[in-house]
Amino acid sequence: MIVAPKIRGFICTTAHPTGCAKHVANQIAVVKNRGPITNAPKKVLVIGASTGYGLASRIATAFGGGAATIGVFFERGAEGERTATAGWYNTAAFEREAAAAGLYARSFNGDAFSDELKKTVVEAVKQDLGQVDCVVYSLASPRRQHPRSGEVFKSVLKPIGQTYSNKNLNTSNGQVNEVTIESANDEEIAHTIAVMGGEDWEMWMDALQEAGALAPGVRTLAYSYIGPSLTWPIYKNGTIGRAKEDLERAQRDIEAKLAPLGGKAWVSVNKALVTQASSAIPVVPLYISILYKAMKAAGNHEECAEQMDRLFRERLNSSTPAIDDAGRIRLDDWEMADDLQNLIADRWAKVTTENLGELADFAGYQESFHRLFGFGLAGVDYGAEVDVQVPIPSIKA
Repeated sequence: MIVAPKIRGFICTTAHPTGCAKHVANQIAVVKNRGPITNAPKKVLVIGASTGYGLASRIATAFGGGAATIGVFFERGAEGERTATAGWYNTAAFEREAAAAGLYARSFNGDAFSDELKKTVVEAVKQDLGQVDCVVYSLASPRRQHPRSGEVFKSVLKPIGQTYSNKNLNTSNGQVNEVTIESANDEEIAHTIAVMGGEDWEMWMDALQEAGALAPGVRTLAYSYIGPSLTWPIYKNGTIGRAKEDLERAQRDIEAKLAPLGGKAWVSVNKALVTQASSAIPVVPLYISILYKAMKAAGNHEECAEQMDRLFRERLNSSTPAIDDAGRIRLDDWEMADDLQNLIADRWAKVTTENLGELADFAGYQESFHRLFGFGLAGVDYGAEVDVQVPIPSIKA
C-alpha cells in the first residue's frame, strides 16, 4: 500500500516503514561518523527504547560503543492496512542494522510498568548478558496502571496554583494564538507524579539489583527537561515539573542503593526537541520553533542522535561527569546559554503569525515532526507501494 501522513493535532496516525528505517539509518550514521566512543557501556538496557532519546541512546551505545542492547517499549504492529507505530518500525530497523553489524539486540514489547514484564526482561538479562552495566530510563506515557495496587493514573499538562495564559503555536495551521490552561488540582498533580515521576525507574532498578543483574560500577540515567523561565508555569513549575522533582528524588534513592556496587545514577537534563511527548505540551512548540531558528543560525543545533552521542561520548566517558548544584548532568547547556536565551526572549515578545517565518523555524519544526513517523526523509519514494507488515526479529509473532 501507499502510506501517507495522517495528522490529527500533535499525533500522526500513520507511520512509513521505509522512512522510519531511513531515519534510524541516518541516526546510526551520525554516531558512526564520529568514531568509537571510549569508555562506553557494553551491556545496556533501555526502558523506553523505540523513539526519541531512548532510541538514540540505544543507537549511540550500540553503534558508538559496540554495546549489546535490550530495549523495552509499548508499540503496536501493523494490522491489515493499518500501519504499525513508528516505534515498531524504528525497532525493526534498529535490529536489522544491529544484526548486520554483528551486535546483540533483543526487544520486549509490553507494559513496562508491570511486574510481569520486569520479571521477563530481568530473566532475559540474566540468561543472555549475565548483567548490565548501564540502564537508561526514557519512558514516556500518558497513563500508568500501578503494578501493586492496580490503580490507573493519568497525567495532565497543567500549571499549579493559578490559571496560565501565554502565546502558543497551532501546529495544524501555523497560527500564533494564545492558550489558557486551568490550574491542576491535587489529584491531577498526584496522578502526574505517579505516571511521570521516578517510582517506576526505582522499581526497575530494584528488580534488577535483587536479581543480581547489575554489574559492578553500573550506571543508570533518566532524562529530564527544565527549559527557560517563559515555559516554567506549564513545565518546571507545573505538573510535569513536580514529576521531574520526583525523578530527582528517585535518582538519589537509587544511587544510595547502588553504593555496594559502586554504581551511579544521574538525571540528564536534555535539550528541547520535537518528540511525540514534547509536541503535546502547550506553548512548547512555539518555543522550540524559535529555538531551532536561533541554534541553527549559531551552528550548534542538535537532534536526538547528536545529543545522546554527546552524552555518552563526552559526559559519560568519565566516572565523574560534570554536574550542576543539584547533581544533574546538563546536556541543555548550549540551549540555556544566556546570549541565546536573551535572543529567544526578544523574539518571543515579538512573534506573531505574520512574522513567524522570520523569527522562528516552524518549517524545521514540521520537518522534525514528520521524521518522527518516517515522512520527509530524503531518498525515500513515498509514492511507491510498501509492505506495512514488518516484523521485529527478536519478537515472535
